[in-house]
Formats: sequence, C-alpha cells, structure tokens
Amino acid sequence: MKKRLHWKIILTIAIIVGAIILAFPPREKIKLGLDLKGGIHLVLQVMTEDAINIETDQEIVRLQDLIKKRDIALKGATKDRPGQFSLQGLNPDQEGKTRDLLDEYFRDWDYTLIGERATISLKATVVQYIRDQAVNQALETIRNRIDQFGVAEPLIQRHGAERIIVELPGIEDPERVKNLIKTTAILEWKLVKAGPAPDEETLLKDFGGAVPEDSEVIRGDPKRTQGGYFLVSKVATVTGKDLRTVRRSVDEWNNPAVAFTMHSEGGARFEKLTSENIGRQVAILLDGKVQSSPVVHSTIPRTQGGIIQGRFTGEEADDLVVILRAGALPAGIKYLEERTIGPSLGEDSIRQGLAAGLVAIVSVMTFMVFFYRLSGANAVTALILNIIILFGALAYFRATLTLPGIAGVILSIGMAVDANVLIFERIKEEHALGKTIMSSISLGFSRAFSAIFDSNLTTVISAIFLFQFGTGPIKGYAVTLIIGLMANLFTAVFVSHLIFDLVVKKAAKRLSI
Repeated sequence: MKKRLHWKIILTIAIIVGAIILAFPPREKIKLGLDLKGGIHLVLQVMTEDAINIETDQEIVRLQDLIKKRDIALKGATKDRPGQFSLQGLNPDQEGKTRDLLDEYFRDWDYTLIGERATISLKATVVQYIRDQAVNQALETIRNRIDQFGVAEPLIQRHGAERIIVELPGIEDPERVKNLIKTTAILEWKLVKAGPAPDEETLLKDFGGAVPEDSEVIRGDPKRTQGGYFLVSKVATVTGKDLRTVRRSVDEWNNPAVAFTMHSEGGARFEKLTSENIGRQVAILLDGKVQSSPVVHSTIPRTQGGIIQGRFTGEEADDLVVILRAGALPAGIKYLEERTIGPSLGEDSIRQGLAAGLVAIVSVMTFMVFFYRLSGANAVTALILNIIILFGALAYFRATLTLPGIAGVILSIGMAVDANVLIFERIKEEHALGKTIMSSISLGFSRAFSAIFDSNLTTVISAIFLFQFGTGPIKGYAVTLIIGLMANLFTAVFVSHLIFDLVVKKAAKRLSI
C-alpha cells in the first residue's frame, strides 16, 4: 500500500505543479473572449452567386479568343445569367468545328447548338464546386487581410455551407476593420460605351432608350468620380485576379493612388484592350462602382502596369493595397450578425464574473466544511485543485475564456461538490453497516464511481454537441465545462481518495504508537 500511495502522490504533485506553471501568470496565459476583452463578432454570408458570375465572364472572354483563333464566324456573345451565356451569329456550316472547340475546351459546360445560336450552361456539379471553393477562398482571403492588418489572436472559421464567423478581440477601430473585411475588392476593367451622364435617360439616348444586350449601366462612385452613369461592356476583359504586384503610389497630381502590374496572361489582355481602343474610355470598377474612367492615349505594354486613382486618402490607399495583396474576395459578403463590445464593458463582465465565481466557491466551501467537517475540508482541497487544473488546461489548449465560460467553471464546481457528496454519503452508509473506516472509504468510492462517471459523461456529451454546433461564447462555455468535468473526475475521485488514505494511514500509525 505504501508503494501505491507513493506513485499516487507523485502523479498528483506533478499534475498540480504542471497546471500552475501552465496557468501562471493568468493575465498572459488565459485568452479572454470578446465579452471579457472587448472586440467585434461578425457572422458573414458569402454571396456565392458572384463567384459563378465572375467565372462566366472569364469563360466568355476565353471562348471569344478561341473562336477568333479558329476562324469561326461569330456575331456576339451575351451573358444570360450567372452560369449561362449565349453565342449569336454562328455559321451553321461550321457546326462541327464549333462542337469540337466546345468539347475540347469547355468540358465543365453543357451546350445546345441550334442553327446560328448556342446556349452554354455550367454543369450543376461544377456550380456546387465553385460555390464551395468560393467560401473556402473567402475564408483564406479574410484571414490574410486581418493578418496584414495586425489583429492579435483572431478567430476566423467556416460555419455551415456559406457562412463565416469572425471574432476580433481588442479592436480599437471596428469600422475600419469591418470595411476591410467587407470590401469584395473585385477589380474589373471594362470598355466604356457611353457616359458619364447625369441620369440613365440621357445615357441611353443614342441607344433608343434601351440597354444593349452586351452592355450594362454602372454608377460612378461619388467619392472617387463626379458620379453619374456609365454604359460599359457586360464582360470584364481584365480583373483583379490578373494582378501580380500592388503597392502604394501617387498619381500625376501627387494624390494617393495604387500602382499595379499584371501576370503575363492578364497583361496580354490588358495590352490588347488598350491597343484596340485608343481614344476611348476604359472604366476601372471596384465592387461594381466606377473609380475612374481614363481615356486610352496609347497602347500600354503588358509589362508596364498602371495606376488606380480615385481621390483616395492615404489610409484608404493603404487599405486597398492590403485588400488587393491579400486577394479579392471570390464573392460579395453580407453581414448577417454583428456585435461590438467595448473594453470597459468587458472589464465590468470580468469583475462581475469573478465576483460571482468567488461567491459560489466560498458558499460551497462553507457548506461542505460545516456539514461534513474534516471530510468537507477534503472536498474543499479537491475543489481548489480542480480549479487549478482547469485553468492550467485552458492555458495549455489555448482555449478562450468567455463570460458563459465562467458559468461553465461554476457549474463544474457544483458537479465536483455533487460527486463528493455522493462519495461521502456512500461512506457513511457503509460505516453504518458496521464496516471499518478503511473498508467504508474504499467501498464508498467504488460504489459511487459509476453514478459520478455516468453523470459526468452525459454532461460531457451535451457539451460536445454545444461545442460542435455553437458559436463564440457557447463554445467557450462548452470548453470550460468539458475541461472542468474531466478535472472533476481526477480530483473528486482520485485526489480525494488519496487524501483519505493518507489521513487514515497517519491515524493508524498514531494509534499503533
């Protein structure tokens, strides 16, 4: 028995010392959640339809280039909706040639070819793949933007099919960060066919008052331009995906601007766009708004790049550089939920949570010592060790302590005391049946264990579901509850039994003397 007690003592001391080392100092080792530290909590919806739209635009441009290289007659290409476009003016005599091209280069698309018209639609499986990839890419893009912005210990994770949860503790300028996250940063270069005009009626005057099939009406960003309306081509020749480098620069008036260069393929398309449209305007669109519409005076070589200007402030130019370097979001973002918590409110929550915890602990300890005397002191010791192990585990797993997490700590304390009560009552019952103290202690622990284990196991299972499907503070509650219950099994059963064994052994030695 002496040998058995030695390894139990060593194991207990090692775990307690390890927990103290891990948790000290608690201000540096224990991460606080938004409700305690302050910050913002966002639930974002990824508008995956935008990703389908961009894919469609790029494929239209690619197909037009391939048709031109194959000398296939074509009058025009029109986007019907995201994921579907039509070709008009095909030569029926070249049907075989057209089918061969589509079969070779457009395997992800279904098509119907009737006479002079072809309808091309993205396959359903590919649509789902693009939607899924759009959410994953949005997740990584948002993470990269926030990392470049310098937010400490952010939480960014996918939630469901098309949602993303973002938690940013300790943010001093939440509006700037929200704008940084939300900006889709879809850059597009589109040929201007008319504008700017003060209203749509004036804009479409030369087009019979109707928008041509291959065009769309876009408003100018009033912050960057004089506003107004532009008639631009529906398909973007060059997009933000073609950018190779982005940096802060200045325009010819020494105002903040953003300079860029392009990859070889995008640069070639940009060079072609400028060479074929000298003397015409090309609109630079950011998130569907015209930032500027410069006139092309000469061909811009593919290696030269250009400048995005639009009366930016220095901070706006810096943020745009961060956004473009991190990559454009593959789709728009919609805020479904937003919570901003100030640091002063977090400090109040900490004080109130600690006060509630201390009141709970002192009340429980007082009751146990008053009702069970020395056995109650045993339970109090186990309870203190339980709290030490819990905070050591929180520090080790880098778990976040939230206000509901404090509630989880208090609940685990209550369940730890409940376990001690079960054990003590079983010991009293066994001793009342005439068994020795040592035998009563051993039987009390063994017979109460199944009830303690079952109650802890069912609560842990519930907490696992909360962790799996909950968000933010609910996860914090689940984590502290699970860790607290695991610590409870160790302290209420193992450590408490060890204390009883040591006390009984010491008493027996004293009686033998």
